[in-house]
Amino acid sequence: MTRHFLEVDDLSRAELAEVLDLAAQRDYPQVLARRGVALLFEKPSARTRNSTEVAVFQLGGHPVTIRGEEVGLDTREPAEDVARVLAGYHAAIGGRVMDHHTLERMVAAIDGAGMTVPVFNLLSDRAHPCQAVADVLTIREALGGTEGVQIAYVGDGNNMARSLARAAALVGASIILATPEGYSLPASDIEAVRAIGGAIEVTTQPEEAVKGADVVYTDVWTSMGQEAEAQARRAAFTGFMVDQRLIDLASPEVLVMHCLPAHRGEEISAEVVDGPRSVVWHQAANRMHSVRGLIAWLIARA
Repeated sequence: MTRHFLEVDDLSRAELAEVLDLAAQRDYPQVLARRGVALLFEKPSARTRNSTEVAVFQLGGHPVTIRGEEVGLDTREPAEDVARVLAGYHAAIGGRVMDHHTLERMVAAIDGAGMTVPVFNLLSDRAHPCQAVADVLTIREALGGTEGVQIAYVGDGNNMARSLARAAALVGASIILATPEGYSLPASDIEAVRAIGGAIEVTTQPEEAVKGADVVYTDVWTSMGQEAEAQARRAAFTGFMVDQRLIDLASPEVLVMHCLPAHRGEEISAEVVDGPRSVVWHQAANRMHSVRGLIAWLIARA
């Protein structure tokens, strides 16, 4: 059965460890020699496009980046038809989409047609799993391991929080989510993390979350597609900026992480994101290494 990657816990704990080991390798297996990988972008990106294109090249393949308007998902033709067409040309398909269900429909169409082409999620409204893999790779490299690491996530309970919580569970780290009232992850997501063995807590107090934390992580308060909510969100997130006041409550060796782009003076202060405890540039570079490991793992099982 073809393996796909739409959320982090599509992998088991052992399988995620295999992906991380592949990501750490610098002798790249040429599993994509003379083959293409389709990268479909309904949403723009800097890190995702560059990291994935280079990763495909490092594996010996040819990345073909496709903008959403070039294929017109569900306007020119159904997502299912696009998926089956691309699967006829490419060894794998990556999608950065508006609606997570689009990826699920693409997977169903490809599997239903008996095609052995993996689909991987480059971002959806529900999940950001490739970023989460890069994050736990960064923690492993910076701290020498992930088991027992305490992560504090301060900000919006969004797709990034959802995927990071699952990744933390799979690598033996604990996570505390600090979000304003009404912005936490749904209870079903909290229970899903616990169901895979994760230690997860939620609070509305950032100070409580970061106390003694090994990692303090944040993301933008207003994601793409939520621009109309920006003003209301800024008001709701007052006191949730990751600034030096919060960092001083964490471990002296704390790592500061942000999946970028960063809005200095909003969800994070300039002195923190550009400060000595920040690993955001290492984290960004690991987007390439982690997706290379993921693609190599998926192709080996296609």
